[in-house]
Amino acid sequence: MNALQPQLVLIDSKRLCLTRVGDDFFAVGDKCSHNGESLSKGKVNYLGEVICPWHGYRFNVKTGQCAERYPDIPTYPVRVDADGLFIGL
Repeated sequence: MNALQPQLVLIDSKRLCLTRVGDDFFAVGDKCSHNGESLSKGKVNYLGEVICPWHGYRFNVKTGQCAERYPDIPTYPVRVDADGLFIGL
C-alpha cells in the first residue's frame, strides 16, 4: 500500500488532514478526539489509519472511526479530476 504522509490543509478556519492511500485521497478533521493533537503530524499505517503522534490513537481515513474508545473524527469527501483536487465541506 502506498500512503502519502498526512498534510495539513487550512480552509478558512477549518483544519483538515489530507492523505492518500493507494490511488485514493482522503480528508479527515485534523484534531485527535483524545487530546486534540494535529493528526497531520502523524503517519498513515498499512490499514489506512492515520495515527496520532502523541499517544498513537488510530483513525480510519475512510470512515473517521477511532480504533480505540475515543469519539470518531469527521470525514470530508474528496474528488480528483482534470481541474484539481476538491474537498467537500
